[in-house]
Amino acid sequence: MNGDELPFERGFEVYAHKSEFDPISLDSGSDPIWFAIREEAKLEAEKEPILSSFLYAGILAHECLEQALGFVLANRLQNPTLLATQLLDIFNGVMMHDKGIQSSIRHDIQAFKDRDPACLSYSSAILHLKGYHALQAYRVAHKLWNQGRKLLALALQSRISEVFGIDIHPAARIGEGILLDHGTGVVIGETAVIGNRVSILHGVTLGGTGKETGDRHPKIGEGAMLGACVTILGNISIGPGAMVAAGSLVLKDVPSHSVVAGNPAKLIRVMDEQDPSLAMKHDATKEFFRHVADGYKTAISNGSSGDTEKGHTNCKT
Repeated sequence: MNGDELPFERGFEVYAHKSEFDPISLDSGSDPIWFAIREEAKLEAEKEPILSSFLYAGILAHECLEQALGFVLANRLQNPTLLATQLLDIFNGVMMHDKGIQSSIRHDIQAFKDRDPACLSYSSAILHLKGYHALQAYRVAHKLWNQGRKLLALALQSRISEVFGIDIHPAARIGEGILLDHGTGVVIGETAVIGNRVSILHGVTLGGTGKETGDRHPKIGEGAMLGACVTILGNISIGPGAMVAAGSLVLKDVPSHSVVAGNPAKLIRVMDEQDPSLAMKHDATKEFFRHVADGYKTAISNGSSGDTEKGHTNCKT
């Protein structure tokens, strides 16, 4: 351990990889992430006394992660007609009694800490990162939707979109260990399904292709990585461990453990990485455009200067 490392910054692999984790057995004495959050808040309050009241209200006044998160979300999403006290009752009523959500909020916060270099601590995620906030508020809305409380779920969706700039339909199904990096401009449609350990950057759209009804949105496999400003349309599958490069438009299925890029997206290569979402290396567009340039040069040398389409055709390898 180096001199700058806090004593609780190691050993949370259980949250990142184990699905059998039983969150309901955790309390403030046995939940390592909640312990880390409280210790971080205490240290930050000492270093920045002006924030001590803020840190106390958001973290230190609470007995568990669920209560603290509910308080933060309620205060961020409140408006004159959805009062913070009402929202707090809603969030606590769901999160304190749902094992699945208790597991997800911990897997998600670990994903932010592990994969987002801008996430300096667990406490910064729960207090400041809107991608994390929007994801956890969606989880409550999803529970309400499944309980038949659809109007309340849609009201939460509307507030999440207004406050965080992230629009997730409460009927969408999203796994755990999810990273919404920044999250601004993310749109996830009603019948979208996202597996565990997926990383999604800003501006990603998982949308339909028109006015069709029924199952009409993408299905994202476990461990997939969706780069910035990716658009995926229709009831198509992005295979487990696949990576979609930034700015791509995807209109057909993407094989598992492959890289696609471009508009429309084309297959670039097959990857060795099991879960690109964990490595967070998403510079495939460089390779894509090198293939395009090489194809264009080949076409020029063959005397077909006006046919750049051959360069794109060559990118299917």
